[in-house]
Amino acid sequence: MAKKLVIKVTAGADAPERCSQAFTVAAVAVASGVEVSLWLTGESAWFALPGRAAEFDLPHAAPLPDLIDSILAAGSITLCTQCAARREITEQDVLKGVRIAGAQVFVQEALADDTQALVY
Repeated sequence: MAKKLVIKVTAGADAPERCSQAFTVAAVAVASGVEVSLWLTGESAWFALPGRAAEFDLPHAAPLPDLIDSILAAGSITLCTQCAARREITEQDVLKGVRIAGAQVFVQEALADDTQALVY
C-alpha cells in the first residue's frame, strides 16, 4: 500500500460525479491514515476559494466543505499555479491551508518513493 497518495482533480461543477469522487477518495484516504496531497486543477480550482464548495451539490454525496475540511485537517490541498493565474486567484484569495504551486512540485510529489498518483 502506498504511504502517500497524490490526487489531481481536474473536474468541478462541470463534471460533479468525477469531482466528488476525487474529494471522497482523498478524505477516505486521510481518514485511513494515508498521507494525502490533493491538487486542484482546471474547474476544480474554484474550490480553493471560500464559499465555493458550499455551492456544490450532488445528491447522495458527502458535502464538499466537509470533505475539504477533513483533507486539510490531516493532508494538503494545492491549487495549480497556472490554473490560479487563469482565474485571477491569488494566495490572498484561497482558503486557509491551501497553497499554490506548479507542475514541478506535482511531479516531485507524484514520483516520490511509496507514492501512488491518481487523476480525476
